[in-house]
Order: sequence, then structure tokens, then C-alpha cells
Amino acid sequence: QVQLVESGGGLVQAGGSLRLSCAATGRIFSRYAMGWFRQAPGKEREFVAGISWTGDNTVYAASVKGRFTISRDNAKNTVSLQMNSLKPEDTAVYYCASGAVYGLATTRESEYDYWGQGTQVTVSS
Repeated sequence: QVQLVESGGGLVQAGGSLRLSCAATGRIFSRYAMGWFRQAPGKEREFVAGISWTGDNTVYAASVKGRFTISRDNAKNTVSLQMNSLKPEDTAVYYCASGAVYGLATTRESEYDYWGQGTQVTVSS
């Protein structure tokens, strides 16, 4: 059974930084693309960042490009999201997701089949 567990969320002031981590079990992590999504109150879930199974290919939402960085450590079965220059509009529940086997980084939610429970990120102004 695949399990994804996020950590690292919290409350931060605008302009600050947070680092989210996602620990994966239940499949050979290194073979799968991974991604981060978020959902703000009253809004639909949206793509944030994705990374290929090799880690060589990444893709970002326009709203976070240049501020957020996705990375993976296949030896530790973890994927991380470094978030800098945070804005109040980044406030949301952030979800880790597992994508296609031997997959490239992708923005398409339909290509992710397992999801974590989410971690809250709140950015105060």
C-alpha cells in the first residue's frame, strides 16, 4: 500500500521560507514522478511543482516559479518543496502526490494516483 506523509507546514510571515517534505512508502519511490499541489479555502486544488523520476526534469506553476524549488532524494524516499519569498496567497493545504512510473515532470493532476493527507501552510501579511 502506497503511503505519502507530508511534514514541514506551519505559520510564517510574508517574505519568509518553509521547507515541506514528503516521505513515501509502498512502492519503489525512485521509479516514480512526484509532485506538489495545494488547495486554498474555497478554491480548487491546483498544481504547484512536479519532478521526474530521475530528478532531472522539473516543472512549476507560474505563480511559484523562481520562489519554490522541488527536489528529491531517492536514497531517502523523500521529495521536498523549498518555498522562499512566501506570500499570503500561498496560504493553502499542500499535498504531495505520486505520479507515473518512469514519468517526466507533469502538471496534469490526472497523472498522479496517490496523495498524502496534506500539510497546512499559512502565510501572514
